[in-house]
Amino acid sequence: MKIIATDYDGTLNHKGIDLVKKEAISRWRKAGNRFGVVSGRGIRSLLDVIKDKEFEYDFLIANNGAVICDSDLKIVKDFKCKGDIAKPLIEDLFKWNCPFANIDKDVSIMIKANIEDCKKNEITIDEIPHIDYFNQINTMLENDEEAHKIVFKIKEKYCEFLNPLQNGQCIDITPAGVDKASGIYALLDVLGGSYDDVITVGDNINDEAMIREFRSYAMANGVQYIKDIADDITEGITELINKEIL
Repeated sequence: MKIIATDYDGTLNHKGIDLVKKEAISRWRKAGNRFGVVSGRGIRSLLDVIKDKEFEYDFLIANNGAVICDSDLKIVKDFKCKGDIAKPLIEDLFKWNCPFANIDKDVSIMIKANIEDCKKNEITIDEIPHIDYFNQINTMLENDEEAHKIVFKIKEKYCEFLNPLQNGQCIDITPAGVDKASGIYALLDVLGGSYDDVITVGDNINDEAMIREFRSYAMANGVQYIKDIADDITEGITELINKEIL
């Protein structure tokens, strides 16, 4: 048995998820292998795209490894950060010119730096409710360079509690020690499988941990840094499956 653990945006959903790709995934699973997504998206966002695209899967790992679901969409493992750090972190993010912060837990809470930017169900930092925990907080900067600077600031101030992961202009902030590699290990502990079974594929910097830890492919359309550290390069999931299923 082999396990493909793929990033979603820019990887599985590179140029869409057409019938050919869906049939390749089905063929992979029918051969006795497993297939699943490891994404920076929150679980609700991930479920929405799966419902829309309608592809087969055996597991979902959301929030960069913080939430692990089985094929029945049952959360079998999740990693949480204490909620009392959320407000001071968001205050710092706004001080560092981040325009918003999205808190991902059992509900998703969007907080905007400026009240003028708030839409329905969005609030400012002054209106933030009590938060007992969160799985991830994400934000976005104007460009990759600014995002890199903020990642450094978060690490410098909050490294004991948080792990900021850059994905282009976006920053996903998980509990300390949580990343896509740790999420895959948690999956193996809960659902079975071994280290040698895993094949990872990704395209951006937040995929680094799983690309380094397991046998890996980088997307040809991905950032050069990930292509440099991956074991191999692929044009997409269909091509990867056709190669690995032989």
